[in-house]
Amino acid sequence: MTTNTPEDLKYTKEHEWVRDNGDGTVTVGITDHAQDELGDLVFVELPEVGHRVTGGEACAVVESVKAASDIYSPLAGEVTEVNPVLGDAPETINDDSYGAGWLFKLRPSDASQLDGLLDAAAYQKFVAEEA
Repeated sequence: MTTNTPEDLKYTKEHEWVRDNGDGTVTVGITDHAQDELGDLVFVELPEVGHRVTGGEACAVVESVKAASDIYSPLAGEVTEVNPVLGDAPETINDDSYGAGWLFKLRPSDASQLDGLLDAAAYQKFVAEEA
């Protein structure tokens, strides 16, 4: 099984991805593997802008025709933006999980938290071992 795993992102074992935006914020979404496992997404509940999250905290929910899954914040910080498209078009995550299907943006309380996340190769290895 091969999934799309961009090299420039960081990953979690809960199947979230993190993109460093280079401006003190990061963008968070779910991996191609996660959206594939969930199937067709029908609803997304996102955190409130301004909400402070801790790393590992359940802060969003995605629902598919199969199941509902919590989305965990990969880092501690403050939510600065949520994806406005997903309210009307949750399937955007299925279509473009690493692009237009992003979930929220976060200003990490400590940028070094990124160092604790998986790189693409480590995430691919984790997914292969999990299968």
